[in-house]
Amino acid sequence: MKNEQKKNNIPYVIIGVVLLAAVAAIVFGTGLLGSRSNDTSKTANNAARPANSSTAAKPPAPVNAPPGARPPNLLGSPTALVTVEEFADFQCGSCAAAHPTMKEIQQVYGSRIKFIFRNYPLAIPQHDKAYDAAVAAEAAGMQDRNKFWAMQDQLFTNQQAWSQNPNYRQLWLDYANKIGLDAARFQSDIAGIAAKGRVQQDLDRGKGLGVNSTPSVYVNGRLVPFPEMNVASLRQLIDTELQQTAARPAL
Repeated sequence: MKNEQKKNNIPYVIIGVVLLAAVAAIVFGTGLLGSRSNDTSKTANNAARPANSSTAAKPPAPVNAPPGARPPNLLGSPTALVTVEEFADFQCGSCAAAHPTMKEIQQVYGSRIKFIFRNYPLAIPQHDKAYDAAVAAEAAGMQDRNKFWAMQDQLFTNQQAWSQNPNYRQLWLDYANKIGLDAARFQSDIAGIAAKGRVQQDLDRGKGLGVNSTPSVYVNGRLVPFPEMNVASLRQLIDTELQQTAARPAL
């Protein structure tokens, strides 16, 4: 009878094991889904991924997107045939991680490209200071376009300091003094509508292009896949565009 009882218990043991496995699978799957961030910015770790030469830039962006702020924040030559356009958020960790890469691209190509920076502060709780930072950068540029780039560099380089400081505006004022801005005018321009208008114009352009994460980089209107946002891959893409534009017959 004891052996028979043990045999009768075997199906229940099997059923129990199966149920436990099913519950574990559900919990594990839920954990994986829950671990995905709702933050639309990309992680800084991805910025260090190696280039994948098999990945090509996506098709050109829509041509009917708004033009963005005019004049744009531009380095290089306004008449260059290759345009590199970056949409970034000053409170985005991946944007700060990509900043040295984008600076190197600017330095390597100089007047051979038209490099345009677009403000694209993400409207998410984690980036509660991003919009104000974009306005501050534009306010710096209203004194001198070169000062925009100086403030951009300060904001990305010191991102960890100001983004976690409740007195972040004082830090921005310190940066303004450091780069030689008129501090009173800087504060006045931050409060004004002109700098905010430029940020909004860049936002409108990004939305028109379908930008939903930062950094987003376009080379001649083609979106660069995020793993390709490294110096080697960007140089390959830009060199290809330079060769193709040089080969086109003059109109």
